[in-house]
Amino acid sequence: MDLFDQHYYVKKEAIVAKIPFGNRTFYAKFARIDEPLTPLLLKQHLDKQYTIAAPLLKNNKTNYLVIEYKGEAHQRFFYLIQHLLKTQHIDTCQIYQGKYSDKIQVFIRVEGYALKEAEEQLEALSALLEQKLEKQWKCLPSSSLPPDYNIVTLPYTRLA
Repeated sequence: MDLFDQHYYVKKEAIVAKIPFGNRTFYAKFARIDEPLTPLLLKQHLDKQYTIAAPLLKNNKTNYLVIEYKGEAHQRFFYLIQHLLKTQHIDTCQIYQGKYSDKIQVFIRVEGYALKEAEEQLEALSALLEQKLEKQWKCLPSSSLPPDYNIVTLPYTRLA
C-alpha cells in the first residue's frame, strides 16, 4: 500500500464532515480527495500553501506506524526516540519535523500489519517512552478513531 495510491486529504478552514463513530462524534477539517496525489500538490504542501494528509489504513491494515510528538521537549524526544528505536532493533524508520519545530513525526515502516497488531506495537513503544517523558504524543493508527481520522499530516523536513 502506497500512502497516496487512491486518495489523500486536504485541510480546510471549516469543518467539512461530522463523523459518528462509536458513542462519539468527530468533526473533520480534512476533506477527502479521491484521486492520487500529484507532484504539484506535494510541492504546494512543502511550500505551506496547503496542508496534505495521508491515510494510514487500507482494508484495516497499515504499512506505517506513526508517533507524533508535539511539545516543548521536542529535542529530548528526538534523541530519546532514536535511542529507543535502536535498542528495539527497529531500523525501518524515518523521523521528520512537522509544520512547526515543536512537532516531530516518527514513521516506522511495517509490512501489512493488522490494526490490532499495529496498536500493540505502538502501545509497547509508548510505554517505553512514558518511562522517560511526560506523554505529549499520539500513536496512529488507532481503533479508537474512525478511518477518516487515521490519517497523518505529511512532514516537512527529514531529521533522521
